[in-house]
Amino acid sequence: MTGLPETITACLFDLDGVLTGTAVLHREAWKRTFDEFLRARDGAAFREFTDLDYATYVDGRPRADGVREFLRSRGIELPEGTPDDPPDAPTVNGVGNRKNDLVLKIIDERGVSPYPGSVRYLEAVKAAGLKIAVVTSSANGAKVLDAGDLSKYVEARVDGIVIRERRLKGKPAPDSFLAGAAALGVEPAHAAVFEDAQSGVQAGKAGGFGYVVGVNRANQAAELKAHGADIVVDDLADLLEER
Repeated sequence: MTGLPETITACLFDLDGVLTGTAVLHREAWKRTFDEFLRARDGAAFREFTDLDYATYVDGRPRADGVREFLRSRGIELPEGTPDDPPDAPTVNGVGNRKNDLVLKIIDERGVSPYPGSVRYLEAVKAAGLKIAVVTSSANGAKVLDAGDLSKYVEARVDGIVIRERRLKGKPAPDSFLAGAAALGVEPAHAAVFEDAQSGVQAGKAGGFGYVVGVNRANQAAELKAHGADIVVDDLADLLEER
């Protein structure tokens, strides 16, 4: 009925790119933020932030980790600063907050659209009696769930705010997914992870979860499989057709 092994009793869903189309909005906000930063810093030597950069260094990671990893790939080191840094601060947190302000503006302008296949799948999972949690590196998890009318499906949420408050390691470390399983009261071996990011499926594999589903929203099926996905689908509704 759900396309999952019979041993699975809980589902841990990433949010942006798995349940909602907001991953596209995040990618746009990151590109605008990094391109403006790099253009101001490098002038004629400017090299744009690419989709490959997003997939390799940013996608699925907590905000500050994404800033740090990408800038390091360009040989750039910034002071860490603090989470309260203003968006124009020349710090890791400042750049991250600049991106967050931008993505919130984009979400307010365009709204949040859940994938129809994901809504169908959530309904099927709920009908099957499986527990549901959302595990996202975004600090805007509650806002996006509410805007997409998805909160009614979710029994537990581990988001960027929880990750920071509890000092959990971000994806590709499994800590946030392990926290999601614990919040539902299930062992990792009995939980399935659903992820569209390479770092996310890597986290699911590292955490010893019973099943890792890669969701191929960005033409990276082979990479998702290589990073630990047990199965890769283009849409969650494809799992309903497996059986």
